[in-house]
Amino acid sequence: MKRALLLLNIILLSIGNCGGPLLLRLYFLHGGKRIWFTSWLQTASWPVILLPITIAYLHRRRGTTIQPSSSSPPPHTKLILMKLPLFIASAAIGILSGFDNYLYAYGLARLPVSTSALIIASQLGFTAVFAFLLVKQKFTSFTINAVFLLTIGAAVLAMHTSNDRPDGESNKLYVLGFAMTVAAAALYGFIMPLVELTYKKAKQEISYALVMEFNMVMCFFATGFSTVGMLVNNDFQAIGREAREFEFGEGRYYLLVVGSALILQCFFLGGIGVIFCASSLLSGIIIAVLLPVTEILAVIFFQEKFQAEKGVSLVLSLWGFLSYFYGEMQQNKQKKKQTLETEMPPIPSSPC
Repeated sequence: MKRALLLLNIILLSIGNCGGPLLLRLYFLHGGKRIWFTSWLQTASWPVILLPITIAYLHRRRGTTIQPSSSSPPPHTKLILMKLPLFIASAAIGILSGFDNYLYAYGLARLPVSTSALIIASQLGFTAVFAFLLVKQKFTSFTINAVFLLTIGAAVLAMHTSNDRPDGESNKLYVLGFAMTVAAAALYGFIMPLVELTYKKAKQEISYALVMEFNMVMCFFATGFSTVGMLVNNDFQAIGREAREFEFGEGRYYLLVVGSALILQCFFLGGIGVIFCASSLLSGIIIAVLLPVTEILAVIFFQEKFQAEKGVSLVLSLWGFLSYFYGEMQQNKQKKKQTLETEMPPIPSSPC
């Protein structure tokens, strides 16, 4: 059951991680200019999580109908499972996520998708460090090699970045976008192990229904953070005008922003779902593994340049992926071998 749940969350994470950047970049390329608005879009569809939460609640209620009745219903039949300490933790992580969304949106507005995707891959290095510090993540030689290669692969992009600067954009804005994207990668690399630590320290049983509630609260506060920025920047008043001036038309503008919000919600739910099923490090690995897909899609749909630095970075990233998964396969084989040896009954000694 948990493997199926892990697969489901990997699929959600893949959809959000590959589709989200492409849709947001499409917004910026064809007339969109509101950075706070795109930051808001990344978590604004949090109400859709109410549907699976309600379904999970009805499933729990149906499961209790076959049990003998008692004077008070068991706690797991409540609609809201989250206790106050976990609520406070998810709210705090949500505010951090809102700030991270702004950093990411700013970087994406200034950089091609392929470049920003490769920079975001550097978050694996930050995730590994914070996972070691916060949740005492254990590392094998293969894991260390993978993290090193993936981080170096992203760092290669710092070489000759001016050649990849979009037409009409100043060097100052491009460098600032590069720095903001790196900061977004570092902050999200901290947020993922923080979520895992919260799961471990929660003084209640963590179920997937609770994970969905956690995601909803986190996205609610992240959206609140971005809403304040939108109010200060007068983004709400500008949306109608921006929609009318959008190159693809007003209707497709609203279709784009709604689709972006829904797909990016898959990213957040999938990410913390993978952490629940496995670990924050695996969530970071999967995000990095999806890098070549995002690269190829950006080149196909946006005709972005694929320079030598990106090629070197991509090769190093793929090498890192292979190293990680090979290490996982070897570790699983060793565990199975040890399990068989411990379960094998001792051979009785022959009488003298």
